[in-house]
Amino acid sequence: MGNYSNIFVNEGLTYSQYRDLIDSLLKGNKTTGDDHSEAMLHYSKMNVQRMKRVDKTAVLNEGFIQQIDKLKKSYQLLVISEGWCGDAAQIVPIFHKITQFAPDKFSLRFVFRDQHLPLIDAHLTNGGRAIPVLLLLDVQGELISKWGPRPEVLQHLLGDWKTEISDMFELAERLHLWYARDKTQATQQELTALISNLE
Repeated sequence: MGNYSNIFVNEGLTYSQYRDLIDSLLKGNKTTGDDHSEAMLHYSKMNVQRMKRVDKTAVLNEGFIQQIDKLKKSYQLLVISEGWCGDAAQIVPIFHKITQFAPDKFSLRFVFRDQHLPLIDAHLTNGGRAIPVLLLLDVQGELISKWGPRPEVLQHLLGDWKTEISDMFELAERLHLWYARDKTQATQQELTALISNLE
């Protein structure tokens, strides 16, 4: 994909713009992307509540804060997401918390997966367009690292669950129960490790 500056600067949405757009679409019985089915609307409505909860309750860990404080340079966080994505709802508020805590070191922008297929296709997970995907960029827009679509421990668990559960609603329920119990800790630990390699 090369340089990501154009996407970040010209197409990326701030966290508040991302949240406002999802809310605005829901008022018109739509969600992000092209599928506005009842199921997708249901997921999106639930996700708005999940994001509100994580926004309100999540606190950055001391170890994470210490790693952020060590950084000398500034970075850009480009997130590929969608309003209907359950994993995104549980994770993207943490990206926002990072930029709130260290606005001098991190800037954050969101793009929607289905509007940026070449972008997600350059960052597939096991051949699939799984989201959210965090692209960590330097200030020139060059890719340094990537993370996502979920904590590694959950990625493995999900693989196991899919062999025993075929109902998508039941699978989603189990996924969100895991997130509720984890309280963003696995996500924060992995992001701490990610930024520990930065200058």
